[in-house]
Amino acid sequence: MVRTKAASGEAGDAIIIKKYANRRLYNTASSSYITLEDLAKMVRENVEFQVLDAKSGDDITHQILTQIIMDEEASGGQQMLPVSFLRQLIGMYGNSMQAMMPSYLEASMANFRDNQSKIREAFEKGISATPFAAIHETNMAVMRAAADVFMPGLGKSKDKPAAKPAAESRDEIAVLREQMAAMQKKLDELGK
Repeated sequence: MVRTKAASGEAGDAIIIKKYANRRLYNTASSSYITLEDLAKMVRENVEFQVLDAKSGDDITHQILTQIIMDEEASGGQQMLPVSFLRQLIGMYGNSMQAMMPSYLEASMANFRDNQSKIREAFEKGISATPFAAIHETNMAVMRAAADVFMPGLGKSKDKPAAKPAAESRDEIAVLREQMAAMQKKLDELGK
């Protein structure tokens, strides 16, 4: 992994990328034009950057990162975002829970990344009954439970088995709430 000052997380050290009207991206640190693929590589290498509209000076980093995701999903390779997830995500826009989703998704991704190497190692060894496999199952259960809490009934279909007993659902929701509280606490500590 490339570790630069910009990747250190210090305030104000993000590389500035300027996007011009002709859709070209200019890296001010290397004084060169780059592509969306170059930006995707920078993300994978944990290099912090900010994309600014060259004319207005507006921060358009979110738009560019979203464009990279769209390009990756449309590239013909293996898609990462299942249709059901995309539908649920779209359904959250305008929902009363919309404001909670960014911090929840960040915490979920941080939790996944923290456990990613352990999960990969367990599955590469073919050991499905290890604690690491249990971590993966817990992560997946949290995601399913969160989807059910945020969007009740959205994932239900005629082909699925009958709903779980109410007591079991309450237990899962209680566990989910505890995990979300722990994730929020961790985010608050990181934000300080």
